[in-house]
Amino acid sequence: MGITPYRLALNISVPQTRIADIVHERRSVTADTACRLAAYFGTSAEFWMGLQSLYDLEEARLRLSGTLEHIQSAAAVG
Repeated sequence: MGITPYRLALNISVPQTRIADIVHERRSVTADTACRLAAYFGTSAEFWMGLQSLYDLEEARLRLSGTLEHIQSAAAVG
């Protein structure tokens, strides 16, 4: 789309650092940012929050991969 983080930040009235931190995975998309992005891109806030949630889950799965392998499901235990 040819939009720089700087231009996006200006257009949605947030500090440039907020967008830069999201782009560089140093910050999560908050409800406030999701609402602003939705208004700007013509999508829904739920879309942006859903993307954040999917990212968070994938990161957790990667972090916990060794631990999760050792957890027995309730069906296997009972």
